[in-house]
Amino acid sequence: MAIDPQHWQPTASIHNLRKRAAIMAQIRSFFADREVLEVEMPLMSQCAVSDPFLDTIETLYADYVGSESYPLYLQTSPEYAMKRLLAAGSGAIFHLGKAFRNGESGSRRHNPEFTMLEWYRPGMDDQQLMDEIADLITPILKLDSVERLSYTQVFKRVLNIDPHTAPLQTLVAETRKHVDIELEDDERDTWLNLLMSHVIEPKLADLGAVFVYDYPASQAALAQIKADAQGQQVAARFELFVNGIELANGYHELTDAQEQKQRLLKDQQTREQMGLPQRPLEMRLVSALEAGIPDCAGVALGVDRLVMLALGVDSIQDVIAFPIERA
Repeated sequence: MAIDPQHWQPTASIHNLRKRAAIMAQIRSFFADREVLEVEMPLMSQCAVSDPFLDTIETLYADYVGSESYPLYLQTSPEYAMKRLLAAGSGAIFHLGKAFRNGESGSRRHNPEFTMLEWYRPGMDDQQLMDEIADLITPILKLDSVERLSYTQVFKRVLNIDPHTAPLQTLVAETRKHVDIELEDDERDTWLNLLMSHVIEPKLADLGAVFVYDYPASQAALAQIKADAQGQQVAARFELFVNGIELANGYHELTDAQEQKQRLLKDQQTREQMGLPQRPLEMRLVSALEAGIPDCAGVALGVDRLVMLALGVDSIQDVIAFPIERA
Protein backbone atom coordinates (compact mmCIF):
# COMPACT_ATOMS: atom_id res chain seq x y z
CA MET A 1 0.00 0.00 0.00
CA ALA A 2 1.36 3.38 -0.97
CA ILE A 3 1.27 5.94 1.85
CA ASP A 4 -0.21 9.29 0.87
CA PRO A 5 2.20 11.91 2.30
CA GLN A 6 -0.66 14.43 2.38
CA HIS A 7 -2.49 12.38 5.03
CA TRP A 8 -0.28 13.49 7.90
CA GLN A 9 -2.78 14.83 10.40
CA PRO A 10 -4.03 12.81 13.41
CA THR A 11 -7.48 11.28 13.24
CA ALA A 12 -8.20 12.35 16.84
CA SER A 13 -8.60 16.01 17.71
CA ILE A 14 -6.12 17.63 20.10
CA HIS A 15 -9.08 18.22 22.44
CA ASN A 16 -9.80 14.47 22.53
CA LEU A 17 -6.13 13.65 23.05
CA ARG A 18 -6.02 15.98 26.06
CA LYS A 19 -9.10 14.22 27.47
CA ARG A 20 -7.43 10.87 26.83
CA ALA A 21 -4.30 11.98 28.69
CA ALA A 22 -6.44 13.05 31.66
CA ILE A 23 -8.11 9.63 31.78
CA MET A 24 -4.72 7.88 31.65
CA ALA A 25 -3.58 10.04 34.57
CA GLN A 26 -6.80 9.22 36.44
CA ILE A 27 -6.14 5.49 35.96
CA ARG A 28 -2.60 5.76 37.30
CA SER A 29 -3.80 7.81 40.27
CA PHE A 30 -6.46 5.19 41.04
CA PHE A 31 -3.85 2.43 41.33
CA ALA A 32 -1.33 4.61 43.14
CA ASP A 33 -3.95 5.29 45.83
CA ARG A 34 -4.43 1.53 46.20
CA GLU A 35 -0.68 0.80 46.21
CA VAL A 36 -0.82 -1.33 43.07
CA LEU A 37 2.60 -1.39 41.39
CA GLU A 38 2.86 -0.24 37.76
CA VAL A 39 5.03 -2.58 35.67
CA GLU A 40 6.25 -2.45 32.07
CA MET A 41 6.01 -5.75 30.21
CA PRO A 42 7.83 -6.74 27.00
CA LEU A 43 5.98 -6.08 23.76
CA MET A 44 7.83 -8.86 21.92
CA SER A 45 8.47 -12.46 22.88
CA GLN A 46 9.75 -15.70 21.39
CA CYS A 47 6.41 -17.23 22.39
CA ALA A 48 2.90 -16.44 21.19
CA VAL A 49 -0.61 -16.56 22.58
CA SER A 50 -2.23 -20.01 22.39
CA ASP A 51 -5.86 -18.87 22.04
CA PRO A 52 -7.10 -20.08 18.61
CA PHE A 53 -9.34 -17.01 18.32
CA LEU A 54 -6.49 -14.51 18.70
CA ASP A 55 -3.89 -14.03 16.00
CA THR A 56 -0.39 -12.83 16.82
CA ILE A 57 1.52 -10.36 14.65
CA GLU A 58 4.90 -11.87 13.78
CA THR A 59 8.09 -9.93 13.16
CA LEU A 60 11.65 -10.99 12.33
CA TYR A 61 14.67 -10.18 14.46
CA ALA A 62 18.39 -10.62 13.71
CA ASP A 63 21.13 -10.39 16.35
CA TYR A 64 23.15 -8.24 13.97
CA VAL A 65 22.86 -6.94 10.41
CA GLY A 66 23.28 -9.77 7.94
CA SER A 67 22.79 -12.58 10.47
CA GLU A 68 20.02 -15.14 10.23
CA SER A 69 16.74 -13.80 11.57
CA TYR A 70 14.20 -15.57 13.73
CA PRO A 71 10.59 -14.75 14.63
CA LEU A 72 9.46 -12.68 17.55
CA TYR A 73 5.79 -12.17 18.34
CA LEU A 74 4.12 -8.89 19.30
CA GLN A 75 2.18 -9.67 22.44
CA THR A 76 -1.62 -9.78 22.37
CA SER A 77 -1.61 -9.19 26.13
CA PRO A 78 0.97 -8.79 28.91
CA GLU A 79 -0.73 -11.63 30.81
CA TYR A 80 1.91 -14.35 30.58
CA ALA A 81 4.75 -12.05 31.67
CA MET A 82 2.67 -10.52 34.46
CA LYS A 83 1.89 -13.93 35.91
CA ARG A 84 5.60 -14.72 35.94
CA LEU A 85 6.05 -11.55 38.00
CA LEU A 86 3.29 -12.61 40.38
CA ALA A 87 5.04 -15.93 40.91
CA ALA A 88 8.25 -14.01 41.67
CA GLY A 89 6.49 -12.15 44.51
CA SER A 90 5.54 -8.82 42.93
CA GLY A 91 2.24 -8.46 44.75
CA ALA A 92 -0.59 -6.47 43.13
CA ILE A 93 0.48 -5.11 39.72
CA PHE A 94 -0.91 -3.24 36.72
CA HIS A 95 0.29 -2.62 33.16
CA LEU A 96 -0.89 0.31 31.03
CA GLY A 97 0.54 0.06 27.54
CA LYS A 98 0.36 -1.29 24.01
CA ALA A 99 -0.82 -4.68 22.84
CA PHE A 100 -1.16 -6.03 19.30
CA ARG A 101 -3.58 -8.32 17.49
CA ASN A 102 -3.68 -9.37 13.87
CA GLY A 103 -6.91 -8.91 11.95
CA GLU A 104 -8.18 -6.21 14.29
CA SER A 105 -8.61 -3.31 11.84
CA GLY A 106 -11.52 -2.31 9.64
CA SER A 107 -13.97 -1.62 12.45
CA ARG A 108 -15.00 1.42 14.48
CA ARG A 109 -13.90 -0.42 17.63
CA HIS A 110 -10.66 -2.11 16.53
CA ASN A 111 -7.07 -1.22 15.72
CA PRO A 112 -4.24 -3.79 15.47
CA GLU A 113 -2.17 -1.64 17.89
CA PHE A 114 -4.17 -0.65 20.95
CA THR A 115 -3.78 0.36 24.59
CA MET A 116 -4.59 -2.21 27.24
CA LEU A 117 -4.94 -1.85 30.98
CA GLU A 118 -4.34 -5.14 32.73
CA TRP A 119 -4.07 -5.76 36.46
CA TYR A 120 -3.85 -8.58 38.98
CA ARG A 121 -5.03 -8.58 42.58
CA PRO A 122 -3.74 -11.31 44.93
CA GLY A 123 -6.37 -12.25 47.49
CA MET A 124 -9.32 -11.26 45.31
CA ASP A 125 -11.75 -13.46 43.39
CA ASP A 126 -13.70 -12.50 40.27
CA GLN A 127 -16.60 -11.00 42.22
CA GLN A 128 -14.32 -8.76 44.30
CA LEU A 129 -12.45 -7.66 41.19
CA MET A 130 -15.74 -6.61 39.60
CA ASP A 131 -16.23 -4.29 42.59
CA GLU A 132 -12.85 -2.67 41.91
CA ILE A 133 -13.50 -2.30 38.18
CA ALA A 134 -16.78 -0.58 38.95
CA ASP A 135 -14.90 1.79 41.31
CA LEU A 136 -12.50 2.65 38.48
CA ILE A 137 -14.90 3.16 35.59
CA THR A 138 -17.88 4.73 37.39
CA PRO A 139 -16.35 8.23 37.70
CA ILE A 140 -14.66 8.04 34.28
CA LEU A 141 -17.90 7.12 32.50
CA LYS A 142 -20.16 8.98 34.95
CA LEU A 143 -22.21 5.87 35.66
CA ASP A 144 -24.85 5.52 38.35
CA SER A 145 -24.28 1.79 38.74
CA VAL A 146 -23.05 -1.38 37.04
CA GLU A 147 -25.48 -4.30 36.85
CA ARG A 148 -24.44 -7.94 37.24
CA LEU A 149 -26.07 -10.85 35.42
CA SER A 150 -24.89 -14.42 35.11
CA TYR A 151 -24.38 -15.97 31.68
CA THR A 152 -27.41 -18.15 32.39
CA GLN A 153 -29.54 -15.15 33.32
CA VAL A 154 -28.80 -13.25 30.10
CA PHE A 155 -29.57 -16.29 27.95
CA LYS A 156 -32.84 -16.88 29.78
CA ARG A 157 -33.78 -13.20 29.68
CA VAL A 158 -33.14 -12.74 25.94
CA LEU A 159 -33.74 -16.22 24.48
CA ASN A 160 -35.51 -18.18 27.25
CA ILE A 161 -32.79 -20.83 26.96
CA ASP A 162 -30.59 -22.41 29.62
CA PRO A 163 -27.17 -22.38 27.93
CA HIS A 164 -25.88 -25.21 30.12
CA THR A 165 -28.67 -27.72 29.56
CA ALA A 166 -30.26 -26.84 26.19
CA PRO A 167 -29.68 -29.60 23.60
CA LEU A 168 -27.28 -28.85 20.77
CA GLN A 169 -30.10 -28.94 18.21
CA THR A 170 -31.95 -26.26 20.17
CA LEU A 171 -28.90 -23.99 20.10
CA VAL A 172 -28.45 -24.57 16.36
CA ALA A 173 -32.12 -23.89 15.60
CA GLU A 174 -32.15 -20.73 17.73
CA THR A 175 -29.00 -19.46 16.04
CA ARG A 176 -30.45 -20.01 12.56
CA LYS A 177 -33.49 -17.93 13.55
CA HIS A 178 -31.29 -14.89 14.07
CA VAL A 179 -28.10 -15.46 12.04
CA ASP A 180 -27.96 -16.20 8.32
CA ILE A 181 -25.11 -18.69 8.38
CA GLU A 182 -24.14 -21.84 6.49
CA LEU A 183 -22.33 -23.85 9.12
CA GLU A 184 -22.24 -27.41 10.39
CA ASP A 185 -20.55 -27.80 13.76
CA ASP A 186 -21.00 -30.19 16.67
CA GLU A 187 -19.36 -27.92 19.24
CA ARG A 188 -21.86 -26.32 21.63
CA ASP A 189 -19.56 -23.36 22.20
CA THR A 190 -19.67 -22.46 18.51
CA TRP A 191 -23.42 -21.89 18.71
CA LEU A 192 -23.34 -20.32 22.17
CA ASN A 193 -20.74 -17.82 20.96
CA LEU A 194 -22.82 -16.96 17.89
CA LEU A 195 -25.91 -16.40 20.02
CA MET A 196 -23.92 -14.31 22.49
CA SER A 197 -22.27 -12.09 19.87
CA HIS A 198 -25.14 -11.71 17.39
CA VAL A 199 -28.22 -11.76 19.60
CA ILE A 200 -27.46 -11.16 23.27
CA GLU A 201 -24.67 -8.57 23.19
CA PRO A 202 -26.72 -6.11 21.08
CA LYS A 203 -29.51 -6.40 23.70
CA LEU A 204 -27.06 -5.56 26.48
CA ALA A 205 -26.85 -2.03 25.09
CA ASP A 206 -30.22 -1.36 26.71
CA LEU A 207 -28.76 -2.12 30.16
CA GLY A 208 -25.99 0.51 30.12
CA ALA A 209 -23.10 -1.04 32.05
CA VAL A 210 -23.35 -4.74 32.92
CA PHE A 211 -21.04 -7.52 34.05
CA VAL A 212 -21.84 -10.95 32.61
CA TYR A 213 -20.26 -13.64 34.79
CA ASP A 214 -20.07 -17.43 35.31
CA TYR A 215 -19.48 -18.48 31.71
CA PRO A 216 -19.70 -22.16 30.73
CA ALA A 217 -16.80 -24.26 32.05
CA SER A 218 -15.86 -25.09 28.45
CA GLN A 219 -15.08 -21.39 27.94
CA ALA A 220 -12.81 -21.10 30.98
CA ALA A 221 -9.70 -19.97 29.03
CA LEU A 222 -7.33 -19.13 31.93
CA ALA A 223 -9.98 -19.06 34.67
CA GLN A 224 -10.72 -21.44 37.52
CA ILE A 225 -13.72 -23.79 37.35
CA LYS A 226 -16.27 -23.66 40.17
CA ALA A 227 -19.84 -24.71 40.98
CA ASP A 228 -22.49 -21.99 40.82
CA ALA A 229 -25.47 -21.67 43.17
CA GLN A 230 -27.34 -24.35 41.18
CA GLY A 231 -24.41 -26.76 41.32
CA GLN A 232 -23.55 -26.21 37.66
CA GLN A 233 -19.83 -26.23 36.78
CA VAL A 234 -18.94 -22.79 35.43
CA ALA A 235 -15.87 -20.71 34.67
CA ALA A 236 -15.02 -18.05 37.25
CA ARG A 237 -14.74 -15.35 34.59
CA PHE A 238 -16.68 -12.28 33.50
CA GLU A 239 -16.98 -9.73 30.74
CA LEU A 240 -17.96 -6.10 31.12
CA PHE A 241 -20.20 -4.46 28.51
CA VAL A 242 -21.01 -0.76 28.39
CA ASN A 243 -23.68 0.36 25.93
CA GLY A 244 -23.27 -2.99 24.19
CA ILE A 245 -19.49 -2.58 23.77
CA GLU A 246 -17.24 -5.22 25.30
CA LEU A 247 -14.85 -3.33 27.56
CA ALA A 248 -13.14 -5.84 29.85
CA ASN A 249 -12.54 -9.55 30.35
CA GLY A 250 -11.57 -10.91 33.76
CA TYR A 251 -10.87 -14.14 35.63
CA HIS A 252 -10.38 -15.72 38.98
CA GLU A 253 -7.04 -16.92 37.70
CA LEU A 254 -6.06 -20.53 37.18
CA THR A 255 -3.17 -21.51 39.46
CA ASP A 256 -2.92 -25.23 38.65
CA ALA A 257 0.24 -25.71 36.56
CA GLN A 258 -0.71 -29.06 35.04
CA GLU A 259 -4.20 -27.85 34.12
CA GLN A 260 -2.60 -24.77 32.54
CA LYS A 261 -0.25 -26.97 30.52
CA GLN A 262 -3.14 -29.12 29.30
CA ARG A 263 -5.11 -26.06 28.22
CA LEU A 264 -2.14 -24.68 26.29
CA LEU A 265 -1.65 -28.01 24.52
CA LYS A 266 -5.37 -28.28 23.78
CA ASP A 267 -5.31 -24.78 22.25
CA GLN A 268 -2.39 -25.85 20.06
CA GLN A 269 -4.30 -28.94 18.95
CA THR A 270 -7.33 -26.80 18.11
CA ARG A 271 -5.13 -24.43 16.13
CA GLU A 272 -3.82 -27.37 14.12
CA GLN A 273 -7.34 -28.64 13.44
CA MET A 274 -8.35 -25.16 12.26
CA GLY A 275 -5.34 -24.88 9.97
CA LEU A 276 -3.82 -22.06 12.03
CA PRO A 277 -0.07 -21.46 12.51
CA GLN A 278 1.69 -23.55 15.16
CA ARG A 279 3.68 -21.11 17.28
CA PRO A 280 5.85 -21.62 20.38
CA LEU A 281 3.82 -22.00 23.56
CA GLU A 282 4.72 -20.00 26.68
CA MET A 283 5.78 -22.89 28.90
CA ARG A 284 7.55 -20.45 31.23
CA LEU A 285 4.03 -19.66 32.44
CA VAL A 286 3.63 -23.31 33.45
CA SER A 287 6.96 -23.19 35.29
CA ALA A 288 5.87 -20.03 37.09
CA LEU A 289 2.68 -21.74 38.24
CA GLU A 290 4.70 -24.73 39.41
CA ALA A 291 6.84 -22.35 41.48
CA GLY A 292 3.67 -20.94 42.99
CA ILE A 293 1.41 -18.07 42.03
CA PRO A 294 -0.84 -16.42 44.63
CA ASP A 295 -4.57 -16.94 44.44
CA CYS A 296 -5.67 -13.87 42.52
CA ALA A 297 -8.05 -12.27 40.06
CA GLY A 298 -7.02 -10.43 36.92
CA VAL A 299 -8.62 -8.38 34.18
CA ALA A 300 -7.76 -6.80 30.82
CA LEU A 301 -9.57 -3.59 29.87
CA GLY A 302 -9.52 -1.83 26.50
CA VAL A 303 -8.43 1.75 27.20
CA ASP A 304 -9.21 3.10 23.71
CA ARG A 305 -12.79 1.87 24.07
CA LEU A 306 -13.00 3.31 27.58
CA VAL A 307 -11.93 6.73 26.27
CA MET A 308 -14.32 6.41 23.34
CA LEU A 309 -17.21 5.77 25.72
CA ALA A 310 -16.14 8.55 28.08
CA LEU A 311 -16.01 11.09 25.24
CA GLY A 312 -19.22 9.89 23.61
CA VAL A 313 -17.62 9.38 20.17
CA ASP A 314 -18.53 6.64 17.70
CA SER A 315 -15.13 5.50 16.44
CA ILE A 316 -11.87 4.44 18.02
CA GLN A 317 -10.14 6.65 15.44
CA ASP A 318 -11.51 9.65 17.33
CA VAL A 319 -9.37 8.79 20.37
CA ILE A 320 -6.18 7.41 18.75
CA ALA A 321 -3.84 9.94 17.16
CA PHE A 322 -2.53 7.71 14.38
CA PRO A 323 -4.43 4.42 13.86
CA ILE A 324 -3.02 1.86 11.44
CA GLU A 325 -4.21 2.56 7.91
CA ARG A 326 -5.88 -0.28 6.04
CA ALA A 327 -4.27 -1.69 2.91
